[in-house]
Amino acid sequence: MSPAAPAYRRLSVEERRSQLLEAALSLFAHRVPEDVSLDDVAEAAGVSRPLVYRYFPGGKQQLYEAALRTAADELRHCFDEPHEGPPFPRLARALDRYLTFVARHDAGFSALLQGGSVVETSRTTAIVDGVRRAAAEHIYSHLDVAEPGPRLRMTVRMWITAVEAASLIWLDEDKQPPAEELRDWLVDQFVAVLSVTAARDAQTAELVRGALAADT
Repeated sequence: MSPAAPAYRRLSVEERRSQLLEAALSLFAHRVPEDVSLDDVAEAAGVSRPLVYRYFPGGKQQLYEAALRTAADELRHCFDEPHEGPPFPRLARALDRYLTFVARHDAGFSALLQGGSVVETSRTTAIVDGVRRAAAEHIYSHLDVAEPGPRLRMTVRMWITAVEAASLIWLDEDKQPPAEELRDWLVDQFVAVLSVTAARDAQTAELVRGALAADT
């Protein structure tokens, strides 16, 4: 007797929604949002277009924002690093995860940060800004700073902007230099800008002394 075919299992609402988001994220990763249609998402997920509308009645805009939130959550998790050991190696490990995300989402990451998409709204901009704020809060936490002053806040925000810019250039340069070299360079840059700020800010000077001592 031939083996029985596996029984069909109907996906739950959450499972189906996750399937559609995964298909959308895969498409947005390699194509700019305006080049992705609901038909493309339906085909990638192996479902009908009406089913996509059933889960995302707001159409492509709603689907894009939901996919963006999923990607933003993944980006936030890049900085989930145990508070163990020296701070700069922790930052390097977080950057490893960040650059892996950038490499995997490629064109979608570029479209996300460069803006100008026809589906860009104040909500999508807020989602991206939320990731930046979360990254900054993680950095303050790893530096053991509960209340960063204005100079330190500006330094961290400037460095986050530099990381984003470097990531876009890295993609444009066919991911050269290798991710490990880019990671180390970005960590060295962070140490450098902190040292410059430390010359003018007592709070930054104190944390730089502590962080560098922990690294030795």
